[in-house]
Amino acid sequence: MSQSPKHLAIAGATGAVGIEILKCLEQRDFPVSQLTLLASARSAGKKLTFRGEEIEVKELTPDSFEGVDIALFSAGGGISETFAPHAVAAGAIVVDNSSAFRMQEDVPLIVPEINPGDAPGTSGIIANPNCTTIVSLMALNPMHKAFGGIKSIIASSYQAVSGSGAQGIAELEAQVDAIAKGEPLPDRNVYPCQIAFNVIPQVDKFQENGYTKEEMKMHFEGQKILHAPDLKASVTCVRVPVYRSHAVSITAVFNDKPDVAAARAAIDAAPGVRVVDNPFADTPEFPTPLDCTDGDDCLVGRIREDLVLDNALTFWVVGDQVRKGAALNAVQIAELL
Repeated sequence: MSQSPKHLAIAGATGAVGIEILKCLEQRDFPVSQLTLLASARSAGKKLTFRGEEIEVKELTPDSFEGVDIALFSAGGGISETFAPHAVAAGAIVVDNSSAFRMQEDVPLIVPEINPGDAPGTSGIIANPNCTTIVSLMALNPMHKAFGGIKSIIASSYQAVSGSGAQGIAELEAQVDAIAKGEPLPDRNVYPCQIAFNVIPQVDKFQENGYTKEEMKMHFEGQKILHAPDLKASVTCVRVPVYRSHAVSITAVFNDKPDVAAARAAIDAAPGVRVVDNPFADTPEFPTPLDCTDGDDCLVGRIREDLVLDNALTFWVVGDQVRKGAALNAVQIAELL
């Protein structure tokens, strides 16, 4: 694809990720010749601002992609399955943020800092990985390269309620407000139990093996992105009462013996990720979700040799799952194109 300005379409433009995509396009000065904003019928007619200009949102239909070069989808798997083929048929390349196409063999699954070489030659669709996978692999990939490859991962995630969309944020806010006022909790619509002042060890649906669908994504997506078919991942995903940005605690076993200082150096030398790790400062330094919210970089701390497993490091990584975990990664893929 040439470097001339592109006609972009955003499907799901009024959602949290769609709005963040607009911000990223503007902040990164992406060359846009025309911008088409698409959403459901109930959102059609709304206006969003891009580079000082108001653009009216149109209803997403099969005929929405005439003349579009790149279509960024952030409207859910069912919408992507229905409308992405129409976009490809119209000549667009689709960058899809849902899980609909990630594990299809002919669909590249891309984190631009990790496997940009997988993007060329696409049949028309490029998949954006799961947000927790992206945040985790941004930290893991530099060590994967430095220590002879990753053999296995044991991880626990701490995932913000915005991962459930605006409804997740609203449910947390309503419960906190009710507790503060001493009122009964409102009815739950999003989570299986109270999220305020609580943690819930379930993200997505349980599978037959006892893991959730979200937990298995890191296993399968990690293999595909890192070109590591033998990689194994055992993950527990937990929803926590945080508004935005995910955190993950990871123990990774490598083929070669790792070194903490070398790990820090490898991470700091990699794009899009940096070390925040000084446990012996007067005020110990480590990254938290608030530190990375609205930021592009993933932050890594608590790097240490694991005391149980050989050739292993344990560490902590945080990243803004709406931005790098979704919108920014999609825009970076569009930049690759």
